[in-house]
Amino acid sequence: MHFKRSLLILFLLLCVAIIFALIKGAVNIPLANLLFKDNQVIFNLRLLRIAAAILVGSGLSVSGIALQSILRNPLAEPYLLGTSSGAGLTAVIAVILGVSRIYMPLAAFLGAILSILIVYSLARGRGVIADKSLILSGVIISVAFSSVIVFLVSLFGNQAMHEMNWWLWGSLQVYDYKLLLLVALVVILGICVVYFFAQDLNAISMGEEEAMHLGIDTQNIKKILILTTALITASLICICGIIGFVGLIVPHMMRLVAGPNHKVLIPTTCLAASVFMVFCDLLSRTLFSPVEIPIGVITAIIGTPVFIILLKKGKRI
Repeated sequence: MHFKRSLLILFLLLCVAIIFALIKGAVNIPLANLLFKDNQVIFNLRLLRIAAAILVGSGLSVSGIALQSILRNPLAEPYLLGTSSGAGLTAVIAVILGVSRIYMPLAAFLGAILSILIVYSLARGRGVIADKSLILSGVIISVAFSSVIVFLVSLFGNQAMHEMNWWLWGSLQVYDYKLLLLVALVVILGICVVYFFAQDLNAISMGEEEAMHLGIDTQNIKKILILTTALITASLICICGIIGFVGLIVPHMMRLVAGPNHKVLIPTTCLAASVFMVFCDLLSRTLFSPVEIPIGVITAIIGTPVFIILLKKGKRI
């Protein structure tokens, strides 16, 4: 009963957030006039942003849940495997080479996948993925790729930096609905895969040895979920760039509210993260209108103090 009530409350909050996101912006539109022909273009653009926000929130938060559970590390998050720096690096290279913006999402996706493969190969030994090796490999690759990004941006000047701002700080401005639909398919399937292993994640969270005693193939599940979360994250980078803190903060907050049971945690976190992202996008568009603040800045400003509060309170996250 508590679970259903939580879902209902979160769903109603999401509906309210969506309504505000549709009517508020650089141009405010009265709700009664929203579907008028003159406002159709604005309505469609905002609707695409809302869809992107829901996808980003759900995908990153569920990826965060999966990685925090299988690695048993509260600081694990979707960009742990170097996806953000890999995507950023290939996007910078694409800008420098003069590649059309149409192919930028593909370049970012390939870069994210490349970084994942490198990290995975470094962490894998004798068919076993060591948690510490995976985390350290991700950190090393992220630092290495980030340093190359800074070098290239410094070398090729302001144009590259201007183009890279979108990828480094994130944006939910979507123009290609076909790409959005493709990404939505990957993200929804990925979330379903994670939810399928919800009961196994409950066991793994208690410890790998305990899970193995229950007959759970922890190494195989790790491989599947690492690949799944990597594909979700790489796909989302295609449409939104790099948006931090969502996959780290929201899962921890919802554990305090919904508890550690992944069958409950995953759906409630999806809704909560969707509300959070729609709200952050609304702030990014309206806070200093008509200037739009990169949404990654908004999530960082909100996420940092929230995480500090959770740490100070000594909550078990």
